[in-house]
Amino acid sequence: MRERLPRAVSLMVILLMAFCRMAWAEPASGFLAEQLRYERVRAAYKSKNAALEKNLRQEGIKIDNLNILLLAYKAEGVLELYVKSSAASRYRKLRDYAICRVPGKLGPKRQAGDEQVPEGFYHIDRFNPQSNYLLSLGINYPNAADKIKSKGKNPGGDIFIHGNCVSIGCLPMTDDKIREIYLHAVHAKNSGQRRIPVYIFPFRMTEANMQKYAAQNAEHPALLRFWKILQKGHARFAKNAQALQVQVDEHGEYVF
Repeated sequence: MRERLPRAVSLMVILLMAFCRMAWAEPASGFLAEQLRYERVRAAYKSKNAALEKNLRQEGIKIDNLNILLLAYKAEGVLELYVKSSAASRYRKLRDYAICRVPGKLGPKRQAGDEQVPEGFYHIDRFNPQSNYLLSLGINYPNAADKIKSKGKNPGGDIFIHGNCVSIGCLPMTDDKIREIYLHAVHAKNSGQRRIPVYIFPFRMTEANMQKYAAQNAEHPALLRFWKILQKGHARFAKNAQALQVQVDEHGEYVF
């Protein structure tokens, strides 16, 4: 008959085992470790990481093998998060986030101060763990197409996906949502994803919506031509669920 340890001894054994697990746990490394130096990222990690890992496991994706893609629709006020493992070719949607507020109107951003949210094919180029809006992910606006299309005007810059619910040209997600979105992006970069795509569309680019918004903007043929090009990229991603290979021609038009 096995003896039962006294309760105090049992508690000490449990604590010792927990300490050993912590001591032997693999420490954060690379970009994740760098980001965890910041209090706001640590808070996001503490509140969101366990659920994030669980959701990814259900999709068959390990946290250290994560790639993501973000897709936004301005009219619908939705940001979609797509995920895949590093070795996979096709993304699948993990979840939708309501954008707290979409400033400006439908149509691309062409100059500083127009309060427009850009439309086009971008990627994350900055992580700001000390943002004025809690946490923020910078978008590489103006890209090559924007610079040509701005026709010598100052196109502006500093476009972010960020916390809070105020914005001039950015995509505010509220503090709770940005913690989760930011953490996904940190893990993706830590996994070796060099470029996190961000595709921003004026609306869900179905034929029905194209006809609807074309009728509302019939006096703007250049805008409709631009949207037709965006629709090609939208259709290609919808069909293949793969990151787009995007180039820009001498006129500032996207080529796929």
